[in-house]
Amino acid sequence: MKSPIYVSALALMLFAAGCKIDNYPAPDAQLYGTFLDAETNEPVEQDIIRGSTIEYIEHGYASQTKQVMLVKNDGTYRNNLIFANQYTITPVRGNFVPTEPQEVTVAGETQLDFKVQPYIRLKDAKIEKSGSKVIATFKIQQTVINNVRKIGLYAHPEPSVGEPMRTVLSETEINGATDPNKVYKLEIDIPSNSNNLKTGNQYFFRVGAIIDAPESKFNYAKAVRIAL
Repeated sequence: MKSPIYVSALALMLFAAGCKIDNYPAPDAQLYGTFLDAETNEPVEQDIIRGSTIEYIEHGYASQTKQVMLVKNDGTYRNNLIFANQYTITPVRGNFVPTEPQEVTVAGETQLDFKVQPYIRLKDAKIEKSGSKVIATFKIQQTVINNVRKIGLYAHPEPSVGEPMRTVLSETEINGATDPNKVYKLEIDIPSNSNNLKTGNQYFFRVGAIIDAPESKFNYAKAVRIAL
């Protein structure tokens, strides 16, 4: 049987070891910014689920492990738990033409905006309730020669509505080039979707389109709140 003195000494050693681990410095910097359309300077709308991501590598370590930040649906991002240091930062798998990695010094509160070329711009978007339907009209401006795969109108109770976060949708396959002067129209019939769209409630509606490019994501217009 171990003596009380031996047990106490062992406990002190374990406590001291624990204190050593806890004494590592905490993250002391913040990194934030917005994905902006290089032509219009407007935020590039994203998906909150399966949207664009930012990969970053902190310099000074042999592992060169890639870490990831997610982008919000309004095109902004923020990391309040990052160490002041040198980083290589690259937006990846987005709804814009791929960009080159950037070497960035993060110190204190650091703002880093990304000027990008979205694959598609949704222009003159209008989403309105008309009778028993919600109708969306918009134009499509492609910035690359790739085909547009499909367009969609999505509905959800939350403002982060999009293709992967919707309770009701109306989609049309395009699989070709689009006419920038054509007004595209999508509609959702409310009575036909009464299980998910309750009369008297408010929902968010958003139009989107996706280009046919590797790892591309949807481009969107802003979400619109409508009371049914």
